[in-house]
Amino acid sequence: MKFAKISQTLALWAGSPKTFFGAIILIIIWGMSGPIFGFNDTWQLIINTSTTIITFLMVFLIQNTQNRDTDILHLKIDELIRATKEAQNAMLGLESLDLKQLEALRKQYRSMGESETLALDGLAPQSKTKPNWNQC
Repeated sequence: MKFAKISQTLALWAGSPKTFFGAIILIIIWGMSGPIFGFNDTWQLIINTSTTIITFLMVFLIQNTQNRDTDILHLKIDELIRATKEAQNAMLGLESLDLKQLEALRKQYRSMGESETLALDGLAPQSKTKPNWNQC
């Protein structure tokens, strides 16, 4: 639990405008120090090593917070499915399905939605053309 709390705090800090502007200031200071150090290899190595280490650590931080956010979202959606009488409660266990089963379920829901499309204003249903769900 300590790691989750630390990563959540770091993610909030890392995503703040103050941190972003602080990073910009550090880069400007580093760039302005180039002429002082003659733009030598050590001067370049400092920024390369720093950014590599920070990026490496941020990958784990972002993944941890993304996993947490996804879990929270799943729980909220699970509760909505459970509380809705018309919903299929079988949807609560989708995490246990393999990729082929998920794709078959996705095709089933696509075919249900292809018979009607909404107008751009979102109010009046149309049935002129079917959307191509296979395009991104």
